[in-house]
Amino acid sequence: MDFDFSTYWSNIVGWLSTSGIKIVAIIIISWIGLRILHAIIHRGIKKAVEHTYHIRGEDAIDKRVNTIHKVMYSLLHVVVWLVVALIILSEFNINIGPFLAAAGVAGLAIGFGAQYLIRDLIAGIFIIMEDQYRQGDVVKVAGVSGLVEQITLRTTTLRDLDGIEHHVPNGEITTTSNFTKLYSRAHLNIGIAYDSDLEKAMEVLNRIGRELAEDKDWRDQFIHPILVKGVDDFADSAVIIKVLGDTKPLKQWDIMREYRKRVKLAFDKEGIEIPYPHRTIVQKK
Repeated sequence: MDFDFSTYWSNIVGWLSTSGIKIVAIIIISWIGLRILHAIIHRGIKKAVEHTYHIRGEDAIDKRVNTIHKVMYSLLHVVVWLVVALIILSEFNINIGPFLAAAGVAGLAIGFGAQYLIRDLIAGIFIIMEDQYRQGDVVKVAGVSGLVEQITLRTTTLRDLDGIEHHVPNGEITTTSNFTKLYSRAHLNIGIAYDSDLEKAMEVLNRIGRELAEDKDWRDQFIHPILVKGVDDFADSAVIIKVLGDTKPLKQWDIMREYRKRVKLAFDKEGIEIPYPHRTIVQKK
C-alpha cells in the first residue's frame, strides 16, 4: 500500500487549522486568564486584609497579602494547567476517562500511605488561616529560628543568620514563636559593679533610652523608648538592671546594638563600671 504524502499532509494541515489553532488559543487564553486572575486575587486579598489589618501598618498588611496570595495563586496555577492539559489531550482524540479513573485510584492509594503529607497540608491551612506568621517574619518553629522566606501548604522555608536555608514540614510545627508580629521588644539586662552608684546608673540608662528614641535616625523605629524597669538580680559579680522598650517589627536587634554602644560610651564617661567575672581569694593565716 503506497503512502499518500499529499493526503497525509492535508490531514495535518486540516488538524492544525482546527484543533491546532484551538490548542494554541486555549494555552494563550489560559495564560492571559491567569495573569488577570493574578491581579484580581491580589487586589481582592489586599482589600480584605486591609479591612482586618488596618491597625497593624503597611508592613504587616504587605506580609499577610504576599503570604496568602502566593499560596492561593500557586493552587490556582496547578488547577488551571491541569484542566488545560486534559482539554489538550481530548483535542488529540485521547479518551481522558481512563486518566481520571487512574488518577482517582492512584489518589486513593497514595492517600493511605500519605498521612504525613495530609498532616502537613492541614497544618499549613491552619497556619495561614490563623495568621500565625507570614512571609518576612522572624520565627522559631520546630526548634529552628530564622526569617520566613516562603510558606506553602506543605512546608515553611526559613533562612537563619548563618544564611542556612531550612525547610520545615508544617506538620512538625507544634509551637510557633513569632518575634516580629505587631511589635518587637528590645529587652536587655545591664550589669554594673556592686560599688557603682546604682541610682546614677539607672538615670544614665533612662537618659540614653530617651535620647535614642528621639534621635532622628532612630525615632521612626520606636514604639516606646528603652527605659529601666528596676533591679532584676544580684549576680556573682554585678547588679543586674533590666531595661525594656517596644520597637517596630524586626527593628529590635538594630536598636539593641546601638543602645549597647551608647551605654558603654556613657558608662566610661560617667565612671560606671561594667564588671567582668572575678573572684576574691582570702588566704587564711
